[in-house]
Amino acid sequence: MIHWIMLLAAGLMEVFGVIVMKRFVDGQRLYLLAIIGCFALSFTCLSVAMQEISMGVAYAIWTGIGAAGGVIVGVVFYKEDRSLLKLLCVCVIIAASIGLKAIG
Repeated sequence: MIHWIMLLAAGLMEVFGVIVMKRFVDGQRLYLLAIIGCFALSFTCLSVAMQEISMGVAYAIWTGIGAAGGVIVGVVFYKEDRSLLKLLCVCVIIAASIGLKAIG
């Protein structure tokens, strides 16, 4: 169970890294170390998760959390497009991640 928690933490740290990267790109240069820290922690958690979860399943779920999380953060906090198709795609990513956990 701890490996699945680490995988979730890895995905969330990837999302936080992207949030911080957005601030960095917007001109707030002090966030560079936070970007490095978030992604380093994300990869560390992912490597711990892959001790028990197969590489393909772990990587797919990690990228799914990052992709879905990035879209959700973009829509909620950065007022990006809220189309029905975008929502459907995020739902498919989440459903696929749940499916991989169920069979993985």
